[in-house]
Amino acid sequence: MRGRWRTVVHDDPINLMSYVEWVFSQYFGMDARTANRVMMRVHTQGRATVSRGKREQMELDAQAMHTYGLWATIEEEQ
Repeated sequence: MRGRWRTVVHDDPINLMSYVEWVFSQYFGMDARTANRVMMRVHTQGRATVSRGKREQMELDAQAMHTYGLWATIEEEQ
């Protein structure tokens, strides 16, 4: 579906796992279990999708992750 994008957070050697969980809870409103699951995906697979939607919103989400010190990119869904 064209026009659908996703924000992806990538693993980094700097941020603590607990901090990444906290960011996901604070910014995306994830519950503790979901934030932990997504953080573990970032940690073990090197990346995880944290949001999906229109490009403009995904750009905002990626920029927000940058302000928290996380490495994030956007990708168009195929």
